[in-house]
Amino acid sequence: MTTASTTTIKKLKAKAPKKENAKAVKKTTVSSKKEKVVKADKKSGGEIVLRIRVRAYESKILDASVKQIIDTAIRYDAVVVGPVPLPTEIKKYTVNRSAFIYKNAREQFEIRVHKRLIDIINPNAKTIESLTNLSLPSGVDIDVKMM
Repeated sequence: MTTASTTTIKKLKAKAPKKENAKAVKKTTVSSKKEKVVKADKKSGGEIVLRIRVRAYESKILDASVKQIIDTAIRYDAVVVGPVPLPTEIKKYTVNRSAFIYKNAREQFEIRVHKRLIDIINPNAKTIESLTNLSLPSGVDIDVKMM
């Protein structure tokens, strides 16, 4: 009776996957996913991308101008990725309140620069022309790069 139970246990252990093999299988699946991602990146290498970086002091004006840019791009059947919010740049300034007696009294001011990133993939000539003719509110800075 003990020999039969030990042989069935041995058979079950032989059928069960070993831990080392399971890890090896996981590693190969992860590497195959990485290879697929790399292949997809190589395919998209021939695409033209307009990278638009928009900056402004006020976030509401910035969001309105970004919406205007995206609507213009979509109107001419361009593929738009974004807007991606980039980290807000904060500049702080400390100023003396008084010049002579109350030297330790100080005021602090800050300027916040909000940023957004928009990618337009494979734009037409009409899309580029309409984006250059776009009138945006004052205080909005635009950087356009072709990649």
